[in-house]
Amino acid sequence: MTSFTELGVPAVLNTALDRLGITTPFPIQTATLPDTLAGRDVLGRGRTGSGKTYAFVIPLVARLTAAARKPQPGRPRALILAPTRELATQIEATLRPLADAAGLRTLVVFGGVGPNPQIKALKAGVDVLVACPGRLDDHIRGGHASLDAVEVTVLDEADHMADLGFLPVVRRLMSQTPAGGQRLLFSATLDNGVDVLVQKFMRRPVTHHVDSAAQAPIEMDHHVLHVRDDDRFGILVELLAAPGRTVVFTRTKRRAKVLTRQLNAAGVPAVELHGNLAQNARNRNLSAFSDGSAGTLVATDIAARGIHVDDVSLVIHADPPVEHKAYLHRSGRTARAGNRGTVITLMTDEQQADVRDLARKAGIRPVTTRTRPGDALLAELAPGERTFVAPAPPAAPSTPATQSRPASPEDGTGSAGRSRSRRPRRGRGRSTADGATAATAAPATPAAGQNRQRAAAKPADNGQGSRRRTSASGSGQGRGSGSDHRSGTPQQRTTPAGNGTRAAAPRTAAASTRSGTSASRSGTSATPRSTSAGAGAAAFSARGGGRRGGR
Repeated sequence: MTSFTELGVPAVLNTALDRLGITTPFPIQTATLPDTLAGRDVLGRGRTGSGKTYAFVIPLVARLTAAARKPQPGRPRALILAPTRELATQIEATLRPLADAAGLRTLVVFGGVGPNPQIKALKAGVDVLVACPGRLDDHIRGGHASLDAVEVTVLDEADHMADLGFLPVVRRLMSQTPAGGQRLLFSATLDNGVDVLVQKFMRRPVTHHVDSAAQAPIEMDHHVLHVRDDDRFGILVELLAAPGRTVVFTRTKRRAKVLTRQLNAAGVPAVELHGNLAQNARNRNLSAFSDGSAGTLVATDIAARGIHVDDVSLVIHADPPVEHKAYLHRSGRTARAGNRGTVITLMTDEQQADVRDLARKAGIRPVTTRTRPGDALLAELAPGERTFVAPAPPAAPSTPATQSRPASPEDGTGSAGRSRSRRPRRGRGRSTADGATAATAAPATPAAGQNRQRAAAKPADNGQGSRRRTSASGSGQGRGSGSDHRSGTPQQRTTPAGNGTRAAAPRTAAASTRSGTSASRSGTSATPRSTSAGAGAAAFSARGGGRRGGR
């Protein structure tokens, strides 16, 4: 089996990778590293979760280390462009241990937060700048950054940048980098204008197609649960009360917000992620999900790409996506780095034709089953003892004077981080900076991982702060109990002990919550609910399926 040393990775980086428990290259790394380390332009295509991040950060750090130059104020030596804040943050978290080992400084910049700390860090000089296009363009226009010293430029998730409409600003940024620099482009597909970037900015690129982005990984099991509309919430509660991490996708921001509140009220600790959240709320919610204080992340398609959290065993499409590419990217939050995962789509009678068409285009053959709350199949799909948590008592009403609002759902293309007085508007599903359902864990960045390559113990420095790091994010490691004094969030986390048996979950799970109480399961004491599952199901169905609110 090929090793990193045989691929030409320098010893200092080999040692750093070994400390992270990464000893065996993934196929995309094996394919691209000989060319990227040799300084060639490379076009790498592979689906999400295939190990692309290490495929470009390793050669980038190796090149900067060999050149041994000091960064000048406002003039980074390498640039990595990413479409979303979360992806940019996690790329920097993956990069940082290697950069620290080589004595390089890193910085991540994006919108939705104040620009002044970023400007100060740029003036101090950074070797590697990880950035979202909009905020970087703002810094350049303001005279705080220049790209004329960039030796390596990386575009990650280039097709997603095209989907979000960032290609004009990406072209403008790339045209400011030296023509003789190395350029690496990684993308799941080459449509939507990505080929224009390749033709204009890459010199005789070496192309590597490691796997098909149009097909789901073989390690992924697909199920369609044919459900009655008023059973959907009860089925979700049964699935989500099992041990483990689950990502639930909805079609709109408002739907994600409402479902999160209903799940917390039903005793299932959940946090939300969508474009209406301020950046501090996004960080806090991702931290709660990664450290285990909330086992469920309810998200729009903003989380369909670039969110890397270890050990996500289950993805649920509460709303089937509108097209097959979204299905594949959403589903890619599980079955990462060679691990197995399960994907469940909830389908009502009127959605049958759309879901069949979706599965055909995605190249999958899901197992379709008519399901009601309490069916044994739910315990098979999400095995283990069901655990519920009592909601916190309602907090005293308060109205914040100001509210921080991100300038853009993704990376804040315009000026961001401004605080303005706002009067709450009805029916828009907007979250305050504190986040109505956010857990109180400190902000953290879950590191992008190669699960099967890790040692038995996670590295002590994975995700930890560094003296060279110039952006704030925490570890995202460990399992916590988490508490929150806001209404609708779990007051105390009761974590199931390990993997449970595959015994069928009793029908009382949904039935008892519909009556406003929780029945005792496997020794778990009953806990009154402030919101019944029946009421939750009605609200969940009434708001479902609409397109208003976007992502």
